[in-house]
Amino acid sequence: MIIKLKNTASEEQVSKLKNKLLNQGFELHESIGESTHILGVIGDTSGFDINSLYAYEFIDTVLRVQEPFKKVNRKFKPDDTIVNVSGIEVGGKNIVIMGGPCAVESEDQIDEITPLVKAAGAKILRGGAYKPRTSPYSFQGLGLEGLDILERAKIKYNIPIVSEIMSVDELPYFIEKVDLIQVGARNMQNFNLLKELGKTNKPILLKRGLASTIEEWLMSAEYILAGGNSNVILCERGIRTYETSTRSTLDISSVAVLKKLTHLPVVVDPSHAAGRWEYVESLSRAAIAAGADGLIIEVHQTPELALSDGQQSLKPVRFKNLVDSCKKIANAIDRTLE
Repeated sequence: MIIKLKNTASEEQVSKLKNKLLNQGFELHESIGESTHILGVIGDTSGFDINSLYAYEFIDTVLRVQEPFKKVNRKFKPDDTIVNVSGIEVGGKNIVIMGGPCAVESEDQIDEITPLVKAAGAKILRGGAYKPRTSPYSFQGLGLEGLDILERAKIKYNIPIVSEIMSVDELPYFIEKVDLIQVGARNMQNFNLLKELGKTNKPILLKRGLASTIEEWLMSAEYILAGGNSNVILCERGIRTYETSTRSTLDISSVAVLKKLTHLPVVVDPSHAAGRWEYVESLSRAAIAAGADGLIIEVHQTPELALSDGQQSLKPVRFKNLVDSCKKIANAIDRTLE
């Protein structure tokens, strides 16, 4: 249930209403925007007479929320959420580019690629220390050693890092070392992991599952917000369809749908969706034009020698061209991409 208050509502009036609802066993989510003041009421309101609230002269509108997701719902919070990733703001009018290799392979590799992607326009360095792979014989990542390499690059080049977590056991290391914790497509519905991430205040990049609906995706985000962590960024990375010409089918329409349904920032991963480097720039431009708040791009100095996903990785010069072309689109739609 959503209660929209009039601008004339006083602090004392709002406090009395909140106490009444809390005493009836409801949980409250308050959102105060530039021109709106909303109380989101979470709980079983099926037996509650919403018309009775109109007895309060400072209440403007009362609505029942039909969607199962509450805290991530734009009805509960009309203004865009801006997630601060160690000084980099994702959301609102800002567009943020994240770039780096699929996997951390060595100290030299990360030391070479980091200044290149930063100079090209990446505000956040991506790199996988733990790699979930379809084949048990594929490169699985360097693990904690990979996190240490990323952390040293973060300090040396003054750039935040994003990396994928695989299990709850790794969480203490990620809290200490990583600025933006990525939940991969295969873990989107790892509810035990989501609950633990909800207990932290770390920004979370939540990727869409391989065959998940938008509602299922938002319900996974709800787990994190329900735990108390509102620093969630959604990441569209393509879904599994019958089409085989690309690795996955990038659902550009999900950006528009999410912008209507939720206040959370939305970024797009065209690298994993395409599975081929030739398509990444076109899909990136489409994502920005559709309203995405950022991109996460795989970049490797020698893709032909990459231990993971070289076929979808851009070389640094192509990555710079991508960023430059996306800046033009951002300017055209009155967004900021620095």
